[in-house]
Amino acid sequence: MDLREIAARFAIEGNVLDIKPLGNGLINDTYKITTDGPHAYVLQRVNNAIFTDVDLLQNNIVAVTRHIRKKLQAAGETDIDRKVLTFVPLKEGNKTYCVVDGKYWRVSIFIPDAFTYETVDPKYSRFAGLAFGRFEAMLADIPDALGETIPDFHNMELRARQLREAVAADPVGRMAEPEVQEILATLLPFEEEMCKAERLHREGILPKRICHCDTKVNNMMFDADGNVLCVIDLDTVMPSFVFSDFGDFLRTAANTVAEDDPNIDQVDFRMDIFEAFAEGYISSAKVFLLPLERENLPYAACLFPYMQAVRFFADYINGDTYYKIKYPEHNLVRTRNQVALFKAALAKVPQMQAFLEKL
Repeated sequence: MDLREIAARFAIEGNVLDIKPLGNGLINDTYKITTDGPHAYVLQRVNNAIFTDVDLLQNNIVAVTRHIRKKLQAAGETDIDRKVLTFVPLKEGNKTYCVVDGKYWRVSIFIPDAFTYETVDPKYSRFAGLAFGRFEAMLADIPDALGETIPDFHNMELRARQLREAVAADPVGRMAEPEVQEILATLLPFEEEMCKAERLHREGILPKRICHCDTKVNNMMFDADGNVLCVIDLDTVMPSFVFSDFGDFLRTAANTVAEDDPNIDQVDFRMDIFEAFAEGYISSAKVFLLPLERENLPYAACLFPYMQAVRFFADYINGDTYYKIKYPEHNLVRTRNQVALFKAALAKVPQMQAFLEKL
């Protein structure tokens, strides 16, 4: 596939000098376009096996970046082109993506002198809380109706139903394993409590917000002085509960070990990470957070390891059809790990509540 021909479809300023791979993303293929014009660009293939409605996805992103740009302009911010992503339209028509041989491509302006970090410590966790809380705050009044790029992505009721279906079908006979029965007996008593977000939403008291839904430290860009420039990787931006952005970050960042570490006795929930992230998040999200949302943030910290345990467990019972595995019991090990993290977080709910009350 000729990347230069694809790039030529977009309204890029200047002549293309070079196109080289950029980064090491797991979902999309990404390249840097060097030109003799004022900008370099990022050319990216959107993985439409995961994001099946690319038109909806790009409409979401354009609406979000347009609204954030307006907010930054109204606030008198400087250097705005480095503080919000800018997507380039096609030369013909007004879309920000093209389809070539069944593959979807888009182009954005490359942000120079910007860096991402993989570090997960209190300092960067507070940065993350500030950045994602501010991101949600800026989008709290967005007039556009956004769609779900991955429908029911963080719907706990759906994940619980999928587990029950896997248990009933038992396609590869794993329900006979004693440990499987033990894990199931551990998870099921918490199912109703963990599904309360959907119930509160149906009761009309818990709103859906525009959330990032992939809150990792490396989804922020920093300038050379260590200041957060902007939030990136916007493919998962969609309506969700604030619990998505809060709980999903802590699921990975507050675990003392990796999510597939088999040493379950070393799994713990780091309160220093929780406190740093919560402090940053609430300081920027307090302008829109409802009391109900704020008081349930400890629930969010428990919900996401529980949800991920359910997803890994269902996949193991189904014969490992969704997550890539490196060995036969990989999903079972992941399940054990996330169950341990859930229990650790649950035990620290009183500490979380006490800290939030101080804030």
